[in-house]
Amino acid sequence: MRKKIISVFLCLGMVISLLSGCSGSKKETAQVETNTNTGTVKEESANSDGSKKYEEFITVDVFDSLANYQGIQTGWFGKIIKDKFNMELNIISPNVAGGGETLYQTRSAAGNLGDLIIYPMSGGKLQDLVDAKLIVDMTDMMSGKKNLEKYKDAIEFSNQNNSTVPGTWGIPSEVSENPATQPLGGTTLNFGTYLRWDLYKQMGYPVMKTMEDLLPVMKQMQDMNVVSDSGKKAYAFSFFKDWDGAFMNIATQIPSYYGYANTGFLWQKADDSAEPQSTLEDDSLYIRGLKFFYQANQLGLVDPDSTTQNYDTVYNKYVDGAILWSPWPWLSAGYNTDKHKGDGKLFDTAAIDDFKLYTWGCYAKGNPGVAMMIGSEAKDKERLMDFIDWYYSPEAITLITTGEKGVTWDMTDNQPRLTDLGYQCMTDPANTDMPQEKGGGKYKDGMSQLNYKTISVGEVNPDTGFPYDYSLWDSYTQKSLSNIEKDWQTHMDAKNAVDYFTKNNQIVVSPGSGYSTPAEASDITTIRNQIQEVIKEFSWKAVFAKNEAEFNQYIKDMQDTAMGLGYDKVLEVDKANAEAQKLAREAVVK
Repeated sequence: MRKKIISVFLCLGMVISLLSGCSGSKKETAQVETNTNTGTVKEESANSDGSKKYEEFITVDVFDSLANYQGIQTGWFGKIIKDKFNMELNIISPNVAGGGETLYQTRSAAGNLGDLIIYPMSGGKLQDLVDAKLIVDMTDMMSGKKNLEKYKDAIEFSNQNNSTVPGTWGIPSEVSENPATQPLGGTTLNFGTYLRWDLYKQMGYPVMKTMEDLLPVMKQMQDMNVVSDSGKKAYAFSFFKDWDGAFMNIATQIPSYYGYANTGFLWQKADDSAEPQSTLEDDSLYIRGLKFFYQANQLGLVDPDSTTQNYDTVYNKYVDGAILWSPWPWLSAGYNTDKHKGDGKLFDTAAIDDFKLYTWGCYAKGNPGVAMMIGSEAKDKERLMDFIDWYYSPEAITLITTGEKGVTWDMTDNQPRLTDLGYQCMTDPANTDMPQEKGGGKYKDGMSQLNYKTISVGEVNPDTGFPYDYSLWDSYTQKSLSNIEKDWQTHMDAKNAVDYFTKNNQIVVSPGSGYSTPAEASDITTIRNQIQEVIKEFSWKAVFAKNEAEFNQYIKDMQDTAMGLGYDKVLEVDKANAEAQKLAREAVVK
């Protein structure tokens, strides 16, 4: 899930001028001028001898396990990368290509995973990359990288805990300077039950005590003859398979609503206040999730395209108003344009009384769940090291979260404020055009497609003194709200979702310990991979079963097949990992 919403940062340093025509090679330091209190950086892309720093234009293959886009990064962000580094990013996405780990295995076997690699460090994955010589040690290239130097401790911790070979093999994501028990930040939580608030209001704000109470609410909402902006039938629920890993992703949302996340096939409470539960237990939250969406489908609430569509298709349906419920705020946010809000229409979270939403704490030691690495076959490794350092800079983080200074935002009265264009870009990115001189196209299409978070959401930009997240700026929060947004605040008695769930004690924080599951025996991995495919196959069959008898049979077939493959053997490994994670959380809290 963390495939979601995610950023990367990298900068300037030492470069080998192999392209200057000289017989020898030398490294030159790029000149950087930082303008105080603006968050902007001026880069002089020339070597000391006057030659161009990045002489040759290159295409960088980015193997990105998080991306929901495949192909060349275009638009305004693509232009900035070309102007700064004389290169373009060709994103290779397993999520889009499909086939699970097939693309990874195929490219690994060929000895070239990619030039730039965004992939997990934990679970022995970094060790596999090191052993296979698919990535390089960046230690010698780290000199002078002032942005990465800031996160030195997190980088060292993550590498030492995930590789037996000394070196700087990866730069962890979501690094933070905040306490591990502090939620990541922002005005929304990653999980919740987001729905068409305007329709919910028309229904009289029906009370929902448990997740199952959502079903009759959504049935009534869909029966209100709702059609999308383009005139298509609207459905309550719509799924896609892009993010299916070990499980059917949509079913994993229900454990998240009650404070659980998976450690392998075990579901562990964020604060370890309850015993972990096995995925295949009859009363597990995962199977409860399958039952919930099966019941939704029986009520005719599930989009029939769910088994074949991808993330982009689903997102566009939200923009069109063809879906009435969302598990994540950032997916449904595409609907919340000024026009829709002006017309009294809005997606926002509703209250469910027994929710205890899983929330990540800040990763003071970095998140090894995914990291940025340089491939061993990369043509210009120094340039990629510069790019990574820049991607972790205030300038790049600002670009990724709020766009370019002077275009989408600016400093006024010592405060960052969205420009008129910026406000349109943030509230309606799919339909807002960017100036041609900035790359043209729609703002959304030009956003960084890496989907990688370099820092925690609520971090403060040292160049402005304000959070990177524009939704936390006073200039934005004080902006006049639409009547439908005011209605949400009045009914919920809260400023935003985080405020509501915090005041009602419905958040469970998982301390950001930086824990990584260790490498496991190859026979365990083989069994695990086989069981994952079984779970996904029968999960989808169960949700779309013809009747309850068939649903129950699919669940039994899933359980029996997994058990026959050695599920209990793998679960013992997961139990040991869950206990280790519990101890790591306790340690970081202390």
